[in-house]
Amino acid sequence: MIVTALVDNSRLEDRPDLGVERGLAIHLKTMGKQILFDAGSGQTFCDNAAKLNIRIQDIDAVAISHRHHDHCNGVSHFIDRNTTAPVYFRSCKSQDYRFKTFGFSSNVGIDKGLLDTMLFDKGLSDKDLPGKKNTQLELIQDDTEILPNIFLLTNINQQYPQPKGNQYLYTESEHGCQLDNFDHELMMVVKEDDGLVVFTGCAHNGVLNMVDTAVTCFPNTRIKAVIGGFHLVGLPVFNSIGGSKEDIRNIGRQLLAYPIDKLYTGHCTGMKAFGLLKEVLGDKLEHLPTGRRVEV
Repeated sequence: MIVTALVDNSRLEDRPDLGVERGLAIHLKTMGKQILFDAGSGQTFCDNAAKLNIRIQDIDAVAISHRHHDHCNGVSHFIDRNTTAPVYFRSCKSQDYRFKTFGFSSNVGIDKGLLDTMLFDKGLSDKDLPGKKNTQLELIQDDTEILPNIFLLTNINQQYPQPKGNQYLYTESEHGCQLDNFDHELMMVVKEDDGLVVFTGCAHNGVLNMVDTAVTCFPNTRIKAVIGGFHLVGLPVFNSIGGSKEDIRNIGRQLLAYPIDKLYTGHCTGMKAFGLLKEVLGDKLEHLPTGRRVEV
């Protein structure tokens, strides 16, 4: 498998031509297929893909990890360039997503205009939804094999606590405002002949819970790599950590108990937390900035 970070919070030092944003988009090529996992918040991942010799038109499927804007709003730019690949979201009720702290509140959710352009019920015709087009949207409720040996998992184990940084993230609906339980999040597992590769998005359900889910679904199988954000940042504007230093180190120690060869992370992990994990995980852990390409 070849994995390329199309957009992340930072970039390779020798690629100043690549754009960055607080978002995530990862391209992978495996078993004759090309997958986009998350799409950032805008067009940046498309621009970077062209500079990295990746054709958006050749992508076979898109998986969106959750409904925060920095992972999904770029879908509008994807469907402008690729009109055939299915785009998978986890099915959930309609709601708004907010970041709230110290009296400050901001919308961190998906652009509802994007959803308005996508036809949810494939049984409806264009005349039933005037002005809307039957696009590639696929909503899934259960674990789903979207292509041979490529799985989207929605039933995520809850053996470990969720990240402490989740305390600032809320949903708003007709039922009021409440802490986000992340029932809109999914993870992806690719099963190759020599093991699994686990993609986490932001891991709001917890990177340990996602790894535990992969081990439960595919027992006695080597995990070649865990790739994505781990949401160990506290307040992003301060690059603080979610919890104490020892909390982060303990996550690293618990990861060592699983059969994982490598972990590649960036985005919402936060560089302070990355350094603490590195103390524990050593060479198992590597940074995945925009433009980095790894063979797993």
